[in-house]
Amino acid sequence: MRAWLVSERGRRWVAALGMYVVLLIVYAAVAGRDRLTQHTQFNHFALLAEAWLDGRLDLGKDPPDHAQNNDFARYHDKWYVPFPALPAALLMPLVKIAGNADRVRDGQFFVWLAPLGPVLLFFAFERLRSAQRWQGSLLRSLALALGFALGSVYFFTAVQGTVWFAAHVVAVATMAAYVLCSIDARHPWLAGLMLGLGYWSRAPLLFAFPLFLFEAARVSKRVPHGDVEPTVEATPPDTPQPRKWLDAWRELDVRRFTQVGLAFALPLALAFGLSLLHNAARFDDPFDVGYRHLQITWQGRIAKWGLFHYHYLAKNLGVVLTSLPWLQPFRINAHGLALWVTTPAFVYLLWPKRTGRGYTAFIVTAACVGIPALFYQNTGWMQFGYRFSNDYAVFLFCALALCGRRLGPTFWALTLVAVAINAFGAVTFDRPKYARYYYMQPSQGTLYQPD
Repeated sequence: MRAWLVSERGRRWVAALGMYVVLLIVYAAVAGRDRLTQHTQFNHFALLAEAWLDGRLDLGKDPPDHAQNNDFARYHDKWYVPFPALPAALLMPLVKIAGNADRVRDGQFFVWLAPLGPVLLFFAFERLRSAQRWQGSLLRSLALALGFALGSVYFFTAVQGTVWFAAHVVAVATMAAYVLCSIDARHPWLAGLMLGLGYWSRAPLLFAFPLFLFEAARVSKRVPHGDVEPTVEATPPDTPQPRKWLDAWRELDVRRFTQVGLAFALPLALAFGLSLLHNAARFDDPFDVGYRHLQITWQGRIAKWGLFHYHYLAKNLGVVLTSLPWLQPFRINAHGLALWVTTPAFVYLLWPKRTGRGYTAFIVTAACVGIPALFYQNTGWMQFGYRFSNDYAVFLFCALALCGRRLGPTFWALTLVAVAINAFGAVTFDRPKYARYYYMQPSQGTLYQPD
């Protein structure tokens, strides 16, 4: 045991366990007594789990009063929870034991789950380090994973417990596991399964498939004569990008890439197919996820412009890039703060020193996941920071590890600033005691402070 504890693997597991315990204590303390000892106001996933246990796809009754009819879909006079359903599946055993949804402390359950994503991200950093793709250390892997856990909008997300934020908690864990399985395409079947489960938590994650394809292509190079393993050496950095792509295509072992790709695609296709069947059983259309049946105040804009449209782009870009706190008086708009405000270390991604060995794969994957949300009818309101960034922040933090720049004192100073900013959000967001710090207009029409 002593030898194992002092080994690299042992120290890694000890660090991961310690990280989980510390984050659990922090998240639980910030979440507070009420969120840990009572069901949340918006316990949609527990209600869905209860419906499933009753043999129904709809709720079988009107939504409870405490949920204020917020984000339920109504179709043919039946009420549904339209959100991707993996969090509800995780709650089913607890609902079964408790007897009904209102006896389940759903907020506490997701607080217990919240440290898992950052811990799996730590293991992903360590795998990148073991593959000599990141010149870090165990301590730096730990610090960077903690930077995600406490220095991004994931912090305020992790302590909410309500339906919208619980989905992000589950999705982050699946995405960190997906990255871990995708590195060097080591576990294609598990990578596809994790991505499929991520899709069953947050629909945009279906577009995260490029990461695995990049990794599979990188390791599926033809073996030169006399070699025993495919070479994965990077093309010289001064090579023009079109030439890099042409060389990569010429070196690709198409047969191996196809085999690995199929192993990845099968569980993902199964998850997607089950989703289509689920949609058809509820809404008589495999491609109807239920959002257009939401009984919400802004249903009119959905009817006019649709769920996705260029019309929403300017507003969403405004939140992601330019939303700042109001100073006179101090207020944070419920559309949330800009991404670079809540995680200023992301500016390092604008000037990478090195873009090989996976950096491009993580950036492209983050873009594929994040860009569609810019055309979505909702900015993420209500939120402290841009919560949709949780869908791709795992990829951006991996890109930080691979950007080739030294993560020195300036980087860690920015990370500490981010921890302070996001701690404020985690402590104050959606708390009646601190409501004076937030500006919330039900129409969602105000993005910037009026003159």
